[in-house]
Amino acid sequence: MHVLIAGCGWLGSAVAKRLVERGERVTGVRSEPGRAEALRALGVEPLALDLADPASISRIPLDVDAIIAMQSAQGEAETFYRRAYIEANNTLLEVARRQPLRAFIYTGSTGVFGQRDGSDVDEHTPPAPANPNGQVLLEAEQLILNAAKEGIPARIVRLSGLYGPGRNWVVERMRRGFMTLGPGDDVWMNSCHQDDAALTILASLDQGRDGAIYHATDAVPMRRREVIAFLANRLGIAPSRVDAKPDSSGPNRRIWGDRTRTEFGLQPRWPSLCEGLALALPVREFSQKVQP
Repeated sequence: MHVLIAGCGWLGSAVAKRLVERGERVTGVRSEPGRAEALRALGVEPLALDLADPASISRIPLDVDAIIAMQSAQGEAETFYRRAYIEANNTLLEVARRQPLRAFIYTGSTGVFGQRDGSDVDEHTPPAPANPNGQVLLEAEQLILNAAKEGIPARIVRLSGLYGPGRNWVVERMRRGFMTLGPGDDVWMNSCHQDDAALTILASLDQGRDGAIYHATDAVPMRRREVIAFLANRLGIAPSRVDAKPDSSGPNRRIWGDRTRTEFGLQPRWPSLCEGLALALPVREFSQKVQP
């Protein structure tokens, strides 16, 4: 099988590596030629393209069997989101219309859920974007679902906050004092380790249903205070505390992916954020534990 991975960056490379190991041919797309060429070391055929440019379609191989659309926005402005998730996906879907595919996987985001009340959301919960970028993400999902109705074997995998080797942003925020205890520390954190995200994407490629939506997310969401307490104990630092009223504009929801794991028969390698982070942290002993 020849798989085209669009946006073959940090997570895309992890997926590509697993595909190559099982004997698949992989073409990896990156916008910068130097970064695209670096994929060759993984056994991936590099292709430097700006997928937001419709003219790039002429350079995409016509013998691909599957497309995994993993491109990400290069900034927070809405224009960046539209380039990555609308314009680039339109290019890839046009490729899909020109040749038969086994699967078209779009890796979206749980950012389509903007709930702020701590409620539970799963694969069947109607999206509720809370900002313009979330609305773009929802628009991108609709593109994919409409393509599935056309007969394109398209599926969506929504990703929670990604972390793992080389991307332990939670730890860095804790060390720099940006993860604080105090008002608002009861919000839910929803994450997904690179390993579990890659395995969910591959399961969707191999077993997914056309028009289906899947979640790659922790099996055990955690409150921010629980994560802070764990990191404080593990790093041996006192957690920062603030008394100011928290900014209530951010999302606060507990994201579940039980339906996805059941359908694919997956067991999470790293069920919770703390279990995944523990691998990258030193083991220390403390005489006094920080209580959540």
